[in-house]
Amino acid sequence: MSCWDTITAYGLRSIGIGEQLLPRSDFTLCQQFTLIGSGMLWNIYFGFFALVLGFFLATAVAMGKASNSFWVRKPSEWFIFAFRGSPLFIQFFFAYFLFLSLKAQVPFFTPLTSAAYGALFVLFLNTSAYTGEIFYGALQSIPKGDTEAADAYGLSGFARFRKIIWPTMLRLAWPAYTNEAIFLFHATTLAFFGGFPILKQRGDALYYANYFADKTFNPFVPYPILAGYFILLTMVVIGIFGLVNTRLNRHLPQERRKKLRIRPQIIR
Repeated sequence: MSCWDTITAYGLRSIGIGEQLLPRSDFTLCQQFTLIGSGMLWNIYFGFFALVLGFFLATAVAMGKASNSFWVRKPSEWFIFAFRGSPLFIQFFFAYFLFLSLKAQVPFFTPLTSAAYGALFVLFLNTSAYTGEIFYGALQSIPKGDTEAADAYGLSGFARFRKIIWPTMLRLAWPAYTNEAIFLFHATTLAFFGGFPILKQRGDALYYANYFADKTFNPFVPYPILAGYFILLTMVVIGIFGLVNTRLNRHLPQERRKKLRIRPQIIR
């Protein structure tokens, strides 16, 4: 089988398209690159949707934590504390067995016992908590002069939030939020190892890398390939977030524009 035949056969295997049987012997570099790359589709899926959905919940959580109302502030604080105070790996296990118990009573929870929805839901809540704390810190750092200028122009309520508070919050939080986005994509490798089952051997990139490492007894080929894919993905995330950062700071003089400083989180 040529490399092109391997790509057409296994390129979309992780989502159920193409050859269903995994190679059993005579593993080639092309097979490893193709199957691990195929598994990356799941990692991109988890990271993208958790990031997009979590962005809006995080904004609401940050505003809730900054609220003067006890009944709004405390649930936001507890939500952030619960998800930031416990390991993500444990959250996956707890969520899976919780959904498994609930689906017997409420059929609505049945889809959440699959990784496609259940693991995504956990990642969504987890990144919402971390991002909510980042956004809250940015809210506390908004210059007083900005809000005073809004008051002077007669802006109040939602117009004040939309035109002054929210854009300034994003501008201040964006460098830290970029690091959270990078970590979120890295954290997607836990989705299929945190309790949620792998159906029909259709796992993510780490699953296929682990498969080849077990079969060849040589982890020094599949795992560097996996790392290379994530480095490329990280560069794409940095590029996209860098463009957004430039857009958010376009009104500032060149010397005052904040540049992204990527600081990988070794321990969360």
